Amino acid sequence: MKADQSRPTEPAVVSQRNIIFEAAAFTSLMVAVLSLFLFAWIADGVAHDRTAGLDLAIRNQVHAYASPSLTKAMIFISFLGGDGLTAASILSVIAFLVFRWRREAVWMAVTILGAVVLDLSLKYAFHRPRPVPFFVPVPYTYSFPSGHSLFSFCFYGVLAGLLAGRMQSRLGRILVWTLAALLVAAIGLSRIYLGVHYPSDVIAGYLAAALWVSTLLALDRVRKERKSSPDPGA
Repeated sequence: MKADQSRPTEPAVVSQRNIIFEAAAFTSLMVAVLSLFLFAWIADGVAHDRTAGLDLAIRNQVHAYASPSLTKAMIFISFLGGDGLTAASILSVIAFLVFRWRREAVWMAVTILGAVVLDLSLKYAFHRPRPVPFFVPVPYTYSFPSGHSLFSFCFYGVLAGLLAGRMQSRLGRILVWTLAALLVAAIGLSRIYLGVHYPSDVIAGYLAAALWVSTLLALDRVRKERKSSPDPGA
């Protein structure tokens, strides 16, 4: 009796799964490395005042579209990357625990706590003064990088990934990722519009977040690969 050739053998399945894990880990690592180099390039430009001209030009261009109604909208969007995000991150961890999504709760907690450490460390390392705001009081923290950009990228990006991972609908996953991307971009734009950050601060915040999240993804892929690999001593 001939063996069924339509089904892949177990070693083939394991090998294919290992290739997927390795590709995902490699991709995450490359994103982390690229983010690190781009962040270092922008940080060097900020340290030597090479971004001042472009920062000022973009600030003025964005400010040219200012209006009372748009200002109210931008203040609300900025709230979604500040105090609103803080509340949402706490509620998300609680909700994950209630639904017994322990892995998702750990992911979110580690992501946000790491982002806090990263944001504070970078701000105090660069000591960049804030620009003069257009519509709101001057925040008490330093300007570089933008904490709103960093935290929104980490929180909404990871939240979208965790929710999309549990969705069967492809359209649903696309909508979740699209909404998260638009919200993160809007929060960064709101910080420039309100005048509390330079554009280079916002971009650096995104890059720092991409570095942190990509590193976590790479480590998680390695952990999964080790867990799924058969024990050679068994």
